[in-house]
Amino acid sequence: MKLTAATWTDADSVETDLAVLPVGSTEQHGPHAPLGTDMLAAKAIAADGAARAEPEVIVAPTIPVGIAEEHRQFTGTLWVTPETFRSYVRETVASLASHGWNRVVIVNGHGGNVDALKEASARLTRDGTAYTVPFTWFDSVDMDTVRERVPDAAAVSMGHGGPVETSILRHLHPELVRTERLPAADDGGAERWGDWHSGVNLAYDSAEFTENGAVGTPSESSEELGEALHTEAVVQLKSLLEAVAKRDIERPDHR
Repeated sequence: MKLTAATWTDADSVETDLAVLPVGSTEQHGPHAPLGTDMLAAKAIAADGAARAEPEVIVAPTIPVGIAEEHRQFTGTLWVTPETFRSYVRETVASLASHGWNRVVIVNGHGGNVDALKEASARLTRDGTAYTVPFTWFDSVDMDTVRERVPDAAAVSMGHGGPVETSILRHLHPELVRTERLPAADDGGAERWGDWHSGVNLAYDSAEFTENGAVGTPSESSEELGEALHTEAVVQLKSLLEAVAKRDIERPDHR
């Protein structure tokens, strides 16, 4: 059940303790992909995974702004501090738990949110607020499975606004991807994320190593690859939701 489309009485009648909370970011993804790429992907995967899982799953509204200050030089990027983000996520999950939805999977679409979500989820769980698990969709997909479906994707890597993210948007929202700009996105992008020396990334902002914000080769994207990525992410989320639904969430006694 999607909370934004339900009445309070509809929500009250659902017999479940399981919810998903999609989180993303509003940030640059090169000249070709929308600022809402991370949010749109997380929202779709959360809704589709929840629809396929048993028991019924509450789908909370998507949190659209995350930890993205590294893209601050690119117009339209929005961000909050890690402290603000963690607090917002914790309080949103606490409000879900107050209605009895105390098993929560956070479906994340942005790499910059990962560390904060791990910390927030651990705190919520250890404090007894809600058993909370972060799920980052692009880390969850089995790329071997994806490559079996799309052999042309053999050399595809994540990047930023690269072939993976561009492909899933071409599948979910093809009208939002400026395909005519893909060659320029390749030319003005970077081959890899960061500026690495001795195992250390010397760059704090993406503008230090990419002219147009892209990392990777967006022209290697395709709707076919996006469909395979989406399908695999939904399969993985469904499996996780059903595992969380069955898990004993009582905290261990002191040894």
